Amino acid sequence: MAKDQTSKTLSRRAFVEKTALGAAGFTIVPRYVLGGPGYTAPSDKLNIAAVGVGGRGNGVIRGASGWRPVGGAKENVVALCDVDQRQAANAYKMFRKAKRYEDFRVMLEEMKDDIDAVTIATPDHTHAVIAMAAMQMGKHVYVEKPLTHSVHEARTLTEAARRYGVITQMGNQGNSGDDIRRICEWIWADLIGEVTEVHCWTNRPVWPQGLTRPTKSQAIPKDLNWDLWLGPAPERPYHETYLPFSWRGWWDFGTGALGDMACHVIDPAFEALKLGYPDSIEAQASTLYVRNWEQSRFQESPPPSTQIRYEFPARDEMPAVSLTWYDGGLMPWRPAELKEGEKMGDDAGGVLFIGSKGKLMCDTYGRNPRLLPLEKMSDLQEPTPTLERVPDQDHQKVWVEGCKTGKQPSSNFDYAGPLTETVLMGNLGIRSFFHLGEFTRNGRNQRGFTGRKKLLWDGKNMRITNFAPANQYVQRPYRKGWSLGE
Repeated sequence: MAKDQTSKTLSRRAFVEKTALGAAGFTIVPRYVLGGPGYTAPSDKLNIAAVGVGGRGNGVIRGASGWRPVGGAKENVVALCDVDQRQAANAYKMFRKAKRYEDFRVMLEEMKDDIDAVTIATPDHTHAVIAMAAMQMGKHVYVEKPLTHSVHEARTLTEAARRYGVITQMGNQGNSGDDIRRICEWIWADLIGEVTEVHCWTNRPVWPQGLTRPTKSQAIPKDLNWDLWLGPAPERPYHETYLPFSWRGWWDFGTGALGDMACHVIDPAFEALKLGYPDSIEAQASTLYVRNWEQSRFQESPPPSTQIRYEFPARDEMPAVSLTWYDGGLMPWRPAELKEGEKMGDDAGGVLFIGSKGKLMCDTYGRNPRLLPLEKMSDLQEPTPTLERVPDQDHQKVWVEGCKTGKQPSSNFDYAGPLTETVLMGNLGIRSFFHLGEFTRNGRNQRGFTGRKKLLWDGKNMRITNFAPANQYVQRPYRKGWSLGE
């Protein structure tokens, strides 16, 4: 923050701190006194730091700050942190006054009195350590999906957010949409009856998977801090195959197609059906077109295609439900109610709810819900809205406003943490099955799928109860010098 702003009698930082704590009697000089209609007083602005500002990170900080090509940002972007200066270049041009850092720990320490909130849009494997460090310093956090890389990390961040009393949001932007709220209201109004079966699918991965580690190392680019990029992940030589985007296809850094998209795709089902921890999961994967799969066992990289079934117990008035996930080109059977030429979901995926009275389908991010057959939509009488809508359906802006008012947005960690745990349970099933030798070549069927093993899950205690070796994937070890700081 500029010195002239910090010197104001009513400091912006005091405002943010007091509103987050619900303090009474704190007054801000009205905007019309300071500068007329549309004027934003310095005391109204949030000081935001961004960690990971290339690619998606650039979009997140632009959204959170309200940046526009004409007029710039509405909030104060005070610091930008990225380990790859090549990827950060565009953000540096947009936010020229922001201080620049490579190491988020240095940034948080040096600017601890000048940062109110932090956006985190790094590869999956560093989400948790950055978010935890920021929350421990009392900073509000916005973390891209999936919230974390492991089940244990998700539980830990959820508990930490409560403990430190900060405003949180995960970057599954469909959760701020009107359509996910309509889906909830339709299901709660009994439009399709009791839902006992859900199918979720995606077009991901759109990056290579089923890989083995490169045998040759390469020179580290001069603008990349490779050691910081690795963060808590095991040390390995640099290779261009890992970044800037294909890290999603490596277990040490990413969480595959499931981690990338399930926080978007499963979200409507998780919220509308009030899902919690699953009782069990079953995972199977295609091994077609994968070289030396018996030797690799997908230890380095997720399979090209997976199918995962979650079983959830009954919840209050809702019955038990089975939810099946498909990726890598796999799809559920086409519902009979869809006519020829009518599309299942959209190009990126979709969700199909099967109820005792009918079916409901939506696109990725919960968009465009419709009853099946589609003719039913012409006679649909929308239930009376019961859920509060997000202004402009703006996922980043509602978090910023929450940082100022103390109101948690809808995908805060109390919601996003359990959702992420459920998503990552699928990867736990995949990794357990392959890495621990629970398959044989004879277990493959003619389509190239492996057999599968049902894992029973004790969600409260984060523990597989019927196959102890699988529990090694609940919590991952960190490289020396890194800690979650619990």
